[in-house]
Formats: sequence, structure tokens, C-alpha cells
Amino acid sequence: MKKDQLIIANKKFSSRLIVGTGKYKTMSECAKAIKYSGAEIVTVAVRRVNISDKKKPLLMDYIDPKKITYLPNTAGCFTSEEALRTLRLAREIGGWKLVKLEVLGDKKTLFPDMVETLKSTEVLTKEGFKVMVYCTDDPLMAKKLEDVGASAIMPLAAPIGSGLGIQNKTNIKIIRKQTKLPLIIDAGLGQASDATIAMELGCDGVLVNTAIAKAKDPFQMALAFKNSVIAGRQSYVSGRIAKSLFGQPSSPEEGII
Repeated sequence: MKKDQLIIANKKFSSRLIVGTGKYKTMSECAKAIKYSGAEIVTVAVRRVNISDKKKPLLMDYIDPKKITYLPNTAGCFTSEEALRTLRLAREIGGWKLVKLEVLGDKKTLFPDMVETLKSTEVLTKEGFKVMVYCTDDPLMAKKLEDVGASAIMPLAAPIGSGLGIQNKTNIKIIRKQTKLPLIIDAGLGQASDATIAMELGCDGVLVNTAIAKAKDPFQMALAFKNSVIAGRQSYVSGRIAKSLFGQPSSPEEGII
């Protein structure tokens, strides 16, 4: 499994767990949880997290960008124009080209606006960005995102922060079959077993924030997600047995005394 790496935009990562940096009580708690998780990529909400004002606490003081890959995202953006401006700013601040795009449709469901998302993805890829895209679990939209140059497809499991787990396994399986891009479940996971299920469906990774940050013990939950992603991936690549409606004996039927 050591050679079984997650590859996104030609970058290799040993961990298949991506974690967010929001909702923690303190930056030090966030940094400790990330350490427990073993994650090598963290999302950073450019519009909400201070990454450049040295007069205020800097995320970089707690999470070393030389050791952990920062993934700037457009959390809180509701139009293509907002998202484009945010990621262009991220590129100016830190030179980031690997980014996570999310363009939300409304403040109640926080579902992605796929019309604006598709439009933004096409513009950003033409500008040289490597775009990991938060999207619905619609296989048709996922294919369109791939066609316009997305670097990773990131369908939601359930509404952001809901903790409901994967609601549509069938669509995730279809997306898996039709795309060669990294497939990463993003949003809605609530417990470690949800991550295992995602990995057993063939996903390349999962992104988790609320389930860890808001857990009673975020450090143990971070560790649980780390282990569940590893177990789920091992289970998937091992090849599960075929399902059967009837029982099948575990011991040989020949040579019975």
C-alpha cells in the first residue's frame, strides 16, 4: 500500500484524507487535529482565514505550508465572479494554482450552483489553475466538469456540515466508472465509517471538516478518519466477494466424515 498514492494534477500524496481548517476552537487545536489525521492537504477558505496579515494570527504559523499542501477554496462564494476573484487573489498571495472551487446556490442547502460552477471551472482551467471541483453527485455534470478540464471531481455525500453520510451510492458508483479523474467525496460525512464506505465505493479520497472539528474529541476523530480511509482503500483494492442471496458453506463439502 506504500506505493498506492493519491495523484492530483501530477502531485503525489500518501494520505487520501483531506481535512478542512475551519470550525476549530483555536488554530492550535486545528494543527493538532491535522497531525492526528495524517493529512497532507488542508483546505483554506481564502475569504475567511487570515493567511497574509502578519498583525493577526497566521495559519502558516501553525500549519507549515512546506510540509502540508494548502488547498485554497472559495467557501462562501455564490457567484462565478466571486469565486474567480477569490482564487485569483489566492494565486497573487501565495502562488497557488491547485485550488478547490465551490460556488454555492443558496444559503439554506449550501448545494453547489452547477451552472456557475461549470462556467467557473472552464475559465480557471484556461488560466492555468488546477481545479478540484465541489459538485453535485450528478454523473452528467461530473462528466461535463471533466470535459472542461477539472483536475478532480468532488461530489457531496450530503449537505455541507449535515453529517448524514453518503446518500446516493449509485450515482457515486456511476461517476467512478465513467471518470479517470481523482474522485473525492466532499461534504456531509459524519463519522469514520462514512469514509470507509466512500473508499469502498472506489473513491480516491475524502474531504472532512465538520465531523472532525465539531467532534467531542477532534483528535481521536481525526485519527479514526485516518484509519477508516486506510481500511476502506485496502478493502477496495483487495476485491470484495460477490454478493449472494443464499448461504454458502465456508468449509469444503468434499471429504466430509
